[in-house]
Amino acid sequence: MWRTRAAAPCVICRSLANSSYGIKRKSPLQNLHLVSRSIRHPYYPSSKLQRPPLRISIQLFSSLNRLPLRKTKLLNVKYGYPFHRNFWLARLASRLLKLRYLILGSAVGGGYTAKKTYDQWKDMMPDLDEYKWIVPDFIWELDEHIDFEKLIKALPDADDLAKLLPDFDKIGESFTSLKGFFSPGSPGETAFRATDQGYDNDKQYKKVSDKEKIDQLQEELLRTQLKYQRMLERLEKENKELRKLVLQRDDKGIHQRKLKKSLIDMYSEVLDILSDYDASYNTQDHLPRVVVVGDQSAGKTSVLEMIAQARIFPRGSGEMMTRSPVKVTLSEGPHHVALFKDSSREFDLTKEEDLAALRNEIEIRMRNSVKEGCTVSTETISLSVKGPGLQRMVLVDLPGVISTVTSGMAPDTKETIFSISKAYMQNPNAIILCIQDGSVDAERSIVTDLVSQMDPQGKRTIFVLTKVDLAEKNVASPSRIQQIIEGKLFPMKALGYFAVVTGKGNSSESIESIKEYEEEFFQNSKLLKTCMLKAHQVTTKNLSLAVSDCFWKMVRESVEQQADAFKATRFNLETEWKNNYPRLRELDRNELFEKAKNEILDEVISLTQVTPKHWEEILQKTLWERVSTHVIENIYLPAAQTMNSGTFNTTVDIKLKQWTDKQLPNKAVEVAWETLQEEFSRFMTEQKGKEHDDIFDKLKQAVKEESIKRHKWNERAEDSLRVIQHNALEDRSISDKQQWDAAIHFMEETLQSRLKDTESVIEDMVGPDWKKRWLYWIGRTKEQNIRNETKNELEKLIKCNEEHAAYLANDEVTTVRKNLEARGITVDPCLIKDTWHQIYRRYFLKTALNHCNLCRRGFYYYQRHFVDSELECNDIVLFWRIQRMLAITANTLRQQLTNTEVRRLEKNVKEVLEDFAEDNEKKVKLLTGKRVQLAEDLKKVREIQEKLEAFIEALHQEK
Repeated sequence: MWRTRAAAPCVICRSLANSSYGIKRKSPLQNLHLVSRSIRHPYYPSSKLQRPPLRISIQLFSSLNRLPLRKTKLLNVKYGYPFHRNFWLARLASRLLKLRYLILGSAVGGGYTAKKTYDQWKDMMPDLDEYKWIVPDFIWELDEHIDFEKLIKALPDADDLAKLLPDFDKIGESFTSLKGFFSPGSPGETAFRATDQGYDNDKQYKKVSDKEKIDQLQEELLRTQLKYQRMLERLEKENKELRKLVLQRDDKGIHQRKLKKSLIDMYSEVLDILSDYDASYNTQDHLPRVVVVGDQSAGKTSVLEMIAQARIFPRGSGEMMTRSPVKVTLSEGPHHVALFKDSSREFDLTKEEDLAALRNEIEIRMRNSVKEGCTVSTETISLSVKGPGLQRMVLVDLPGVISTVTSGMAPDTKETIFSISKAYMQNPNAIILCIQDGSVDAERSIVTDLVSQMDPQGKRTIFVLTKVDLAEKNVASPSRIQQIIEGKLFPMKALGYFAVVTGKGNSSESIESIKEYEEEFFQNSKLLKTCMLKAHQVTTKNLSLAVSDCFWKMVRESVEQQADAFKATRFNLETEWKNNYPRLRELDRNELFEKAKNEILDEVISLTQVTPKHWEEILQKTLWERVSTHVIENIYLPAAQTMNSGTFNTTVDIKLKQWTDKQLPNKAVEVAWETLQEEFSRFMTEQKGKEHDDIFDKLKQAVKEESIKRHKWNERAEDSLRVIQHNALEDRSISDKQQWDAAIHFMEETLQSRLKDTESVIEDMVGPDWKKRWLYWIGRTKEQNIRNETKNELEKLIKCNEEHAAYLANDEVTTVRKNLEARGITVDPCLIKDTWHQIYRRYFLKTALNHCNLCRRGFYYYQRHFVDSELECNDIVLFWRIQRMLAITANTLRQQLTNTEVRRLEKNVKEVLEDFAEDNEKKVKLLTGKRVQLAEDLKKVREIQEKLEAFIEALHQEK
């Protein structure tokens, strides 16, 4: 049965194979849907179908030729399927399936076309983002200031409206009857015509009534405006309280988390850095700020206080109070506080005590910034004010412009104020808030001419007329105020004109009372009632909003351009550094100071590493150089004039005791202090090869001098040292031969050194001897010849009496003078005595040296106390006592140095370095040079660029 069915011709397969429905590569049966196969073979499910290999002919089409290729003969296919003739269902299903894909493709294509068309239209539309500033920001933020949920709740419900429907129906019926009453031929028409006849008689009366109606409408309009203004202020007050609560709740975690800086604080930091930057680059005047200028006592400070909502500035009656520029950064915060840039103290502006302290601090800072002989200062005082509802901006209050310099002012006060004002106003991005006193004649204004010079087109000027309440009372023609506000009276132009009232002139008024007075005044003012002033031109609230909008508009327009300028400046500075200092790090002044500080501290610590032997050698040598003259001249020489050893020892003991009690301890401390200074200076000035940086030399020298100046030796050191020295000099017992030889050697060195010095002095007195005169062709002066003759006469005296005393008797002086006069030489007695002192000194030293040589073998006699011996070596014992005292003193001073004084000096050095670190002027003076200045500029430019980029990023995020 299977073979019979297979032999039957498959008509549907042949027809599908020969058709051209777009199937090119596969058999039509293979491309049929699963449902079609089930319809074609109803007796065998598609999941169990076993298909034998196909042998068919496929009609191929080529994209290169429109004609079909040659056809091959269709071979029989043996499937073994049952034969059926009703295949129209399969054909219908395939058509329906194809229709589904057509619909789906059309939908996708249509959607893509629509999207593309929409994008094209969108690209054709202009970008309106740049014109958002036309609409004030509070319109966009209206949902933040007005609680729409409360308004919705205040509206009547649907049930209440349903109750009013019958009343509306009655009103409609009344209008219908009224229309019928005035229809043609009705009694109402007759009455209307009768009334019309008397129109000419009452024409004049109607004119008056129309004027009254206009006045009534204007008053009604003003009342409506004020009503909604009060409503808006009430809603803003409620919103302000709610925002304050939210900010206070967020402020509870201020110590647990790091708060993100506000946008205005970031911008204020940029301005602070720019104010410290080198003015030669002229970059600090390229970013916007609101500059408040005006004549003296025009109300500048009062306007600024109204914007800040606190009486924060010093006040006076007619005198100059603003003596330096004050930069005020306003920002929103949970508490109404103020703080200075360089201080962490917060002033609570809700407390009168803190307000008084803040005003006093500002006044003190102003007076301290003013240099001697000046009245105003160019130094800017930076102040930040935060509080709920404050408009974010940066304002600079400048000293008031004056016309005359009064007594007590510097002669150049007027010019200085003008130069300060011009310096701030010449910034092309600065907003000029021009304050004009409305209570004085406009012709007396000085600031308007100054502002018109700096901004002739008025593209960045906002004019503010203060004291309008006084102006309305005093000005005879109110239209004059209208001319000022419309910009027709002054030669200057402005973006906007505002009229404000900043109180009644009482310095004790609060901000709230001033606001109430201002609102009450404008509510009853004829200037508003007669439309001379517009509602948006009055009150400091509207002024604050307008200034804030203008400020942020200019910030957005200029900050990116300024960032690009600093980027270029940074590139130029980095290139200059690489070319000039390729192997050095870019260390600014503070970093260089820290590096120098570490080096200085290391050098101070090096003092503790000096060996005790080195300290004692230096101290002993220096101390002997300081006291040797006193020992030889005042102790040894007088004692040597005695006749026996007992008298010698007695004289020595007395003089040593006197010396120890009065001079020796003080001299020893002086020597120790000078030695410490010399060692400290040696370490400070010692060059360390290639690592030495001469840029630190001035700083190290200043630190060394200041530290030495502050250091004082311990006062009790002399007392303890006196006892030690006295005990050392009391000892006369030489224990061994080595100490005896050391004392002899010490004595010989000392005497030879003194003899050499004495020979030099005598040579200078008498001139060169015959050898030098003959070899070097030099001669003696007249005075030298006289001294030489005097020397020869005195030497004769010593030869005659080898045991001559140290001093000449008067008769001996007379004898020498007469002998010289006999040879024609006139000599003064003082010259004879002076020459004798040096001649006898030389003779004595030579004699002492000869005696020292004799005592080399005298230790044996010393041990026997020179009994049965003609040799007496008491002078050797004296020098041994001196030598031992020097060694013990040096050891004691070394201990004081290493244990106490070096540490105290180190402490002084640290204190000096800390003081220098806080004194920027000192650092600028001591760390100078092109390298330092270039590194400083690089640091500042990088810091400014980073701050600007962070501010721009935050600005974009806020958008």
